[in-house]
Amino acid sequence: MMKRIPALLLSFFLLLITVTAQFPRADRIMVNGKFWTGDSQRPYVSAVALKGDKIVAVGTDAQIRRYAGRSTEVIDLAGAFAMPGINDSHVHFLGASMTAFQVDLSGAKTLSDAQKLIKDFAAANPDIPWITGFGWLYGIFPDSRLPLRGDIDAVVADRPVYLRAYDGHTAWANSKAFEIAGVNEKTEFTGWGELVRDSDGRPTGTLKESAMGLISRHIPPVTRDFEMEALRRGFRNAHEFGITSIQNAHGSLPEIELYDELLKKGDLKLRTSFAFSIGPNTSQEDVDRIVELSKRFNGPMLKVGAVKIAIDGVVESYTAAMLEPYTTKPDTSGTPTFTQERLNEVVAMVDKAGLQIYIHAIGDRGIRMALDAFENAKKKNGRNDSRFRIEHIETISAYDIARFKGLGVIASMEPIHADPATIGVWSDNIGAERTSRAFAWQLLQNAGAKLIFSSDFPAAISMSPWRGLHNAVNRRTIDGFPTQGWLVQHSVTVDTALKAYTVNGAFASFEEGVKGKIAPGMFADIIVLDRNPFEIPSMDLHKIRVVRTIFGGR
Repeated sequence: MMKRIPALLLSFFLLLITVTAQFPRADRIMVNGKFWTGDSQRPYVSAVALKGDKIVAVGTDAQIRRYAGRSTEVIDLAGAFAMPGINDSHVHFLGASMTAFQVDLSGAKTLSDAQKLIKDFAAANPDIPWITGFGWLYGIFPDSRLPLRGDIDAVVADRPVYLRAYDGHTAWANSKAFEIAGVNEKTEFTGWGELVRDSDGRPTGTLKESAMGLISRHIPPVTRDFEMEALRRGFRNAHEFGITSIQNAHGSLPEIELYDELLKKGDLKLRTSFAFSIGPNTSQEDVDRIVELSKRFNGPMLKVGAVKIAIDGVVESYTAAMLEPYTTKPDTSGTPTFTQERLNEVVAMVDKAGLQIYIHAIGDRGIRMALDAFENAKKKNGRNDSRFRIEHIETISAYDIARFKGLGVIASMEPIHADPATIGVWSDNIGAERTSRAFAWQLLQNAGAKLIFSSDFPAAISMSPWRGLHNAVNRRTIDGFPTQGWLVQHSVTVDTALKAYTVNGAFASFEEGVKGKIAPGMFADIIVLDRNPFEIPSMDLHKIRVVRTIFGGR
């Protein structure tokens, strides 16, 4: 009998080791929740176990409690809804972070509202040499006119003022800004865009597209330390929205190096991928440099692997490239930034180098040009998994909708841009027939395209994914007006929209194996909401608040 005790003890310890190996001790477990996983095969679980920066197990409370040890933190969600962190698949994050120090005009419903905001900001910030801002809507100006210098001069005349529209493609400045920049009736501008003039040739106060640089290049640059502090504040703001990953739709080496320094200091708090902007004059040497950067920056927190091409502008300023003339300006259909031949050459060159390609295309002609260039590259290079992307896709020819699936092109869109509060000038400019396919998420999805959603902030009225979710599902403003909705046939379900903000976004940056779902092996990027988006009235979706953000298991 006594001789059998060591054998029994050995068996017990072997069993204990086996169980421990099978259920590794978690750093924390989250139980008693309703986790929407983003995985169609297993859409809901009640508990998850986290170790380090990864999810190690998902399942029932009983299953997950087996991973708890003496030092494991147990988080009881008390039935709350949780989901993967939001992936903002198209954002200009440094610019977004800088908006905390600018006048926000997105809430202005009239010119008087905007003037009061500008005046109050100037009074509250007497030492700022240049007043800058963002977010104004085209529809706030009387008789659908463009903004004028005098509109700002009436409230701030002693300091230069420079304000970007909500879409980022048009600027409004006062007389002092034009004076400092030396821009007047003698100024020549031959680039893409327009220096808007009156009948006497004098600048009115509006600048479109590249003409914005006539003024903006005179704004004193901020310091690197200021930019880094703005980014830190931006990360906190993103986490409050539940955003844990971003795809930066504009990149440069100095900006990448800002993020890299923050990463080395342990201060980078969003998984970030960059697309470098390129234009018609891009050379093979330019592409090779981006390829080298993609080798240098290829980690789970910071990566370079894409380029962005802007083929057109926006509908509101008649710079989006259309197949037919604008309804309200029949002498133009917009001018693309590339010829089709040159676009084909650049896209094929970049694709051959192994980089992903985003093409900003808002008008139906721009979208067709992008699809034609992708089709050419596919035939020429034969790559099977390029994951081409078209950004925005605001109005599209019926003929081109089905081409997305065949070419494997991702439809990258911003529901926030379809807010009915912002589409008055937009829909007037292109007329009813083209408007009928405005922001056609449902049509694209039904045709087999993969949808990804984002904010495009600060070229938008909000960075909030919950405002975006509301628009995607309802196609109504947050106050319910217009009550009949706007092209509601293009809306999508809550499930579709959340996947477009999570798992599909991860796919769009070749990261579906590590993020975008709540599943074993994925990064532990999880958010807890104050209400369940599947159970509340759809008109309350914009009211959702994030009560807990777990990023990398912390």
